[in-house]
Amino acid sequence: MSQPIFPLVLTGLVYEAGGQALLKGITAEIQATGRTLILGPNGAGKSLLLRLCHGLLKPTRGRIDWCGQTEARRDQAMVFQRPVMLRRSAMGNLTYALACRGVGRAERRRRVEEVLDRTGLAAKAKLPARVLSGGEQQRLALARAWVLRPQVLFLDEPTANLDPAASLAVEEVILEIQASGTKIVMTTHDLGQARRLGDEILFLCDGRLVERKAAASFFSGPESPEAAAFIAGRLTW
Repeated sequence: MSQPIFPLVLTGLVYEAGGQALLKGITAEIQATGRTLILGPNGAGKSLLLRLCHGLLKPTRGRIDWCGQTEARRDQAMVFQRPVMLRRSAMGNLTYALACRGVGRAERRRRVEEVLDRTGLAAKAKLPARVLSGGEQQRLALARAWVLRPQVLFLDEPTANLDPAASLAVEEVILEIQASGTKIVMTTHDLGQARRLGDEILFLCDGRLVERKAAASFFSGPESPEAAAFIAGRLTW
């Protein structure tokens, strides 16, 4: 069994590209419980922060520590706005992910059947993943991450390209994943979604962590003018 990787401690994170600082000294501690949502206008650094935490990019300066470790990739998963589907069936996408982790055949089958059922995709198991609808592909991407039993799942705008019904189905899967014990760290532009799913909010603006509060407090009484303007729709997205 994996050792706990939380808390995730970010200390003075700076990321520079092309001579420009895109993240400017982000410091925060993220605990294992609850759903952490990262909000902010376009260009604030939300997706960049996720990629740094997941280890896809290295910070220019600063530290990322997982319960005292600097590397914890095996216990993480990430799902993007537009997931890449393998040229396999829906079931094959999940089975392949587990095979790459060295999970035995009987355990693979058990996990795959359980996760397909819990994400509402059991009836689609034998269909090619690439013929599924956008919402079904996003649920399959979530299932492919969930079947690995990560301690944390990073989600980058997972419903950005979906209609309301498909978005709701994805949200229900996210809640199931979190209830099973996986920490959710997620970006979204949808304030309604942030209100529904958020336990805590990290609000970024211009590469800085401007505000961090419990979700209810953030929406009822933002402390910074930038957050207040964002909630009111006055801050450029």
